[in-house]
Amino acid sequence: MTTRLLHHFAFDPNSRQARLTLGEKKIAFTERPVRYWEHDLEFHALSPSGMTPVLKIDGEGPSLTLCEAPAILDWAETFTPEPPLLSRDPAERAEAFRLRQWFDRKFEVEVDSPILFERMEKRLQNLGPPEARPLREGREALRWHLDMLERLLAERDWLAGRALSLADFAAAGHLSVLDYFGEIDWGRLPGLKTWWMKLKSRPCFRPLLEDRLPGLAPAPHYAQLDF
Repeated sequence: MTTRLLHHFAFDPNSRQARLTLGEKKIAFTERPVRYWEHDLEFHALSPSGMTPVLKIDGEGPSLTLCEAPAILDWAETFTPEPPLLSRDPAERAEAFRLRQWFDRKFEVEVDSPILFERMEKRLQNLGPPEARPLREGREALRWHLDMLERLLAERDWLAGRALSLADFAAAGHLSVLDYFGEIDWGRLPGLKTWWMKLKSRPCFRPLLEDRLPGLAPAPHYAQLDF
């Protein structure tokens, strides 16, 4: 019997990328929530870096431990080619990889690190109240990134081109956490808002819309498909 156990934190953007991709591919898995900032012996034995997510697979030949989102997403694309999330068109495929890297490096450093640390991680770790300066800098960077996405979607159906791809799920992993905290002004981004509503309407997105952070309710529109 095959078991696939995803060790993840619900509000980690990289964990959300993995959940979305596995859901879109209809690859069954069970979940083990991880508080990655705590000393979890079981989790750290699987992930020396201490970073979520990790997918542990048993029963499909040799046991596999896939550490962090890129490994999980690439495995999923190979394991279940349909529906494809990487285009056969070389230009669109390259663009999907470019945007994945954009979000997982530049966006994470400039936007996630200041905003999510101040609004979420400090709260979870009892590190005191948010500070205004890093929040302001993160929000300025977020506005620049969102404007870039709006320009892309003025000419494309999906972020990397004509078809839904891993680039869209990379973006969604990051934007969905920020949206929970009401950090995105969708009203000034009509193209991005249309893309977001299409993405939120996919069945793979439903579990994310049910996530709740104890003691902190989501923005009123967070779980609404049409807002």
